[in-house]
Amino acid sequence: MGKNGALWVILAVSRIAVNKMSDAKPVPPTYYNSCYRHGVDEKRRVQIPAKWRPEDDGVELTMILWPKHQAGVCLRVLPPEEMAKMKAGIDALPNSDANKGVLKRFIGSKSVQVTLDKSGRICLPEEMARAAGIKDEALFVGVLDRFEIWNPARYENVEATDAVLAPKAFELME
Repeated sequence: MGKNGALWVILAVSRIAVNKMSDAKPVPPTYYNSCYRHGVDEKRRVQIPAKWRPEDDGVELTMILWPKHQAGVCLRVLPPEEMAKMKAGIDALPNSDANKGVLKRFIGSKSVQVTLDKSGRICLPEEMARAAGIKDEALFVGVLDRFEIWNPARYENVEATDAVLAPKAFELME
């Protein structure tokens, strides 16, 4: 095969790659917005809002016991790309920062991977549900790139706090 033959092979391979890429359907991003209230069954299974479900089967979401709100603990749920960003952010901290180890241990030990069943439900681990105060009902709260699962009564306190802080926070948007 001379130079032209090698060029033909490269072009042929390139066309195959281009055709495969052009056949790929672009996947629109998922935005987690709005609030949804769902019942929790006796096995602690809860329905994920249809708009928030991953398109592909078997996608693992990361559920973290999240202690960062003064109203109390909730369950924060991250899609794979957001979990990867969080991990990268923690990994970027200097090893001399004691918070790096604390965050890795806390998030590592207080999180689980969950997948949706065929009905679009996830199972809330018993200890996590108990810590978040979630029993018969759960409130799903969109946080744009992730979502949180709250005890509905506890979330009322979050809304009250957010209402006070919102005017100042929206100044960042101008």
